[in-house]
Amino acid sequence: MITAGKGRLVALAAVAVGATVALAGCASGDPLDSGSDGGDAAGETIVVGSQDYYSNEIIAELYAQALEENGYTVDRQFRIGQREVYIPEIESGSIDVFPEYTGNLLQYYVPDTTATTSDDVYAELSTALPDGLRVLEQSPATDQDSYNVTQAFSDEYGVTSLADLADVDASITLGGNSELETRPYGPEGLQSVYGVEVAFTPIEDSGGPLTLKALVDDQVQMVNIFSADPNIAANDLVTLEDPEGLFLASNVVPVVSEKVDDDIAGIIDTVSAALTAEELVALNALSVNEQQSAEQIASDWLAEQSLF
Repeated sequence: MITAGKGRLVALAAVAVGATVALAGCASGDPLDSGSDGGDAAGETIVVGSQDYYSNEIIAELYAQALEENGYTVDRQFRIGQREVYIPEIESGSIDVFPEYTGNLLQYYVPDTTATTSDDVYAELSTALPDGLRVLEQSPATDQDSYNVTQAFSDEYGVTSLADLADVDASITLGGNSELETRPYGPEGLQSVYGVEVAFTPIEDSGGPLTLKALVDDQVQMVNIFSADPNIAANDLVTLEDPEGLFLASNVVPVVSEKVDDDIAGIIDTVSAALTAEELVALNALSVNEQQSAEQIASDWLAEQSLF
């Protein structure tokens, strides 16, 4: 797959360069003048955005650097906020490329969806977006909401799945970003799907150190952490299985504007295809554990994959 991706990007770059040569030849009469005065491949700046979440920023940086390597000018609009904040910016056309997650994005537009599998979610999402927006190919990489407990809690109550929570004879408080309280998979979802009642405590760091501390200190007994977070394994947490599909499959998927043509889409799709779930966890670990910047993480990964 990686070898094919490399060929695709090289081919796209060749197309872009060839187009520049042709245009320059018409202007100057010199077919060897490739327009070395700069500019981007498409004649317009591509705006790439990201959530206010380190993993999402890394993916956005992968897209941005891949586009730049192929001759495009990129305007980075990173760390915008949560979905309620940035979706209006995407819908207005202010952002051209944004890494999203299929399941959560589908629930944003279709709260009562019954799709749960990766293919079904992607298929419905492809028809659910407003005019002017579309999704490119979804990546094998996933980063979805998941409910986690400590190993001690799992052992004490015999809990390994969300269904097991119904048999716990102690109060349970769920911790997560404040918007989780009203999401379809939040407390009401747990009640309707699994018959589990939980209290809720907002912790505004997207499953970060404050969330982990609250869980370890037993201030909350269950927390929402994205599945690609290396802290799950590092802290020996137990991710509870979800046999009834409370959480929709959420593959990484780019949402793009009408400005994104086939050449741009091909570059981004190549990056998406090369990014696996395991590699996303590894990239996230470089940010969390080694405090590397998204720019450095993306640059090193793209070079290692020989995509250019």
